[in-house]
Order: sequence, then structure tokens, then C-alpha cells
Amino acid sequence: MTISNTVHLSSELDLPAYLFGIAMLLVVMLVHGVALLQIAKRYEVKSFLYLSEHKYSSVAFVFYISVLCLFLIHIFEIILWGISLRAFHLLPNLGESILFSGSTYTAMGFMDDLLPNGWKMLAVIIAFSGMFAFAWTASVMISMTKNFRQAYTRLHMQKLKLPSEVIERYK
Repeated sequence: MTISNTVHLSSELDLPAYLFGIAMLLVVMLVHGVALLQIAKRYEVKSFLYLSEHKYSSVAFVFYISVLCLFLIHIFEIILWGISLRAFHLLPNLGESILFSGSTYTAMGFMDDLLPNGWKMLAVIIAFSGMFAFAWTASVMISMTKNFRQAYTRLHMQKLKLPSEVIERYK
């Protein structure tokens, strides 16, 4: 097997895309994990304090701010993928790189595959990173709803003028 055959086989199998994609996937998942932990930790502490202080509307406010932060993390990760695509000159401009990343990350696929030959598999890896990130985010949001629901129910118990000892028993 000659060097040109090896290079040709490498590009046919998209090996550079796999290497670059796996490295970026690890970076994106690391960023995602750190951000999720920070958001979830802050939400849990704040919502616990607000519940103990009977500030039920504040729990809802912190919940919605946390959901906004989760959304922004995904936007940041799409931009991160876009910047990396542009940095490797895989797409002609940054705007198109970010849009392609968003289309692929969300698995919506509203754009054509613009990647050059030898890099096509990168789109699949970007899609996997989005699926992993969305699943992880969903699990965090599900755990966040416990305090939100408790605050919501306690607030309505107050509106119904139930005795405070009844409200406090609800957990």
C-alpha cells in the first residue's frame, strides 16, 4: 500500500473528521457538564432557601432563569462547534459555520451538508453531541421541577387559605 493509497483511504473513511469530532465532542461535553452542575447547584440552593423562607414566587423566578441559562449553554455549544469548523476552514464563513452547527447539533438538518469530502462524518458527531447534551439537560430539568412544583403547590395552598401547618407538611 502506497502513501497516496493510505491518504486516499484515510479521507474515504473520514479519519480526520473522527479525530477532530471526538476531540470536540469531549470539549463540548466537558463544558456542558461543568455548566449544568453550576446551574443545577445554584438552583437547588436558591430554591431550597426560598422554600424555607416561604418565597414561592421566587422559586419560580429562579427556575425560569435556570432554564434560560440551560438554553444559553446550548447556544454557546453551537457557537463553539461553529468556531471550530471555521477555524479548520471547513466552511467558508463564521455565520454559515454556526448555522450549520446549529442545524446539525439540534438534528433538525435544515441545511445541506456543506462539509468538504473527508469531513462528512463530522456532521454525525455534532448531532450526537447535541443529542447527548439535550438528554443530559432534560435529566437536570426533571430534577429541578421537584422544588418548582412544591413551591407552586404551596403558593396555591396559601391562596386557598389553608393552615400553615398543612402547607408545611407538603413536601
